Amino acid sequence: MAGKITILYLVLFINVVTIASGFRQEKPQKVLLRDGSVLTGADGRLVTGDSNEAKRSPTPERWFFEFESDFTVGKSSLKAGTRLELLPSSILERMIADANSGSDKSYRLGGSITQYRGKNFIFPTYFLPLAKTKKPELSPSEKSPQREPRPKINEPNDVVTIPKELLDKMSDRKKTIDHTINHENKEEIKTDITRKTKSRLKQDSILADRCGFIRQPSYGTKDSWRKVSFILDALGRNEGKTSLGLLPCQALELAQRTQAAAPDTLRFKIAGIVTTFKGKKYLLLNRTTRLHSHGNFPR
Repeated sequence: MAGKITILYLVLFINVVTIASGFRQEKPQKVLLRDGSVLTGADGRLVTGDSNEAKRSPTPERWFFEFESDFTVGKSSLKAGTRLELLPSSILERMIADANSGSDKSYRLGGSITQYRGKNFIFPTYFLPLAKTKKPELSPSEKSPQREPRPKINEPNDVVTIPKELLDKMSDRKKTIDHTINHENKEEIKTDITRKTKSRLKQDSILADRCGFIRQPSYGTKDSWRKVSFILDALGRNEGKTSLGLLPCQALELAQRTQAAAPDTLRFKIAGIVTTFKGKKYLLLNRTTRLHSHGNFPR
């Protein structure tokens, strides 16, 4: 009898576990955007974290991009109101300066998506302020359909008659002036775009085939990427060691896992983008390759 009761309890336990696991499987999983996805022309607002989040975070200055409407990135869709954190960069620094100058903080943003430990981030590459223009209200006289007729020139009942040769000269002169103004505007716009492009290229640069090692806190710490840095190894060059803050991405996560599984400090050959934010240099990794010293380098 006792054996049957035990078997009955065992069957009930198995059924409960099966039902619970079924509920867990039916729970929708969070959809993550693929690392390296391109974000093009997304409209939204620049927002900062709330006060409660700032108190919990060791770095209170965290900026987010809030999507104004549904937006598709690759095969995934982001709902309106979704917020993704913007990574420290020269473009973000300009966005903050623009927002602090009195802008309504609405922008069209372009950049690349990164993925790190189950979260997505945006590395911005360009932005355009979106100004909400208001239509000017018409005065009562402008709203009235009755307007004064334009003066007639060279009509049968016209008092003053202008010779045809003079009208042709006036028309040719107007065309010349319009062409000159349009040409000057185009040159000014082209020069402004070139100047802004050169300014961005001066701040962001490519770092390729450089060696070094990762300095990091405990890998299990929340937001551990904020304290992770990459130390460039001179390897005989006549230069000091340079430290770059590492931005969260899949390449960083894989390198951290490799380092966490090794008893000694590992060297990596890396490639990525170097940017600047608030006077500090950061590195967005694109590729990491573990180097084997074969006993040639000191630990």
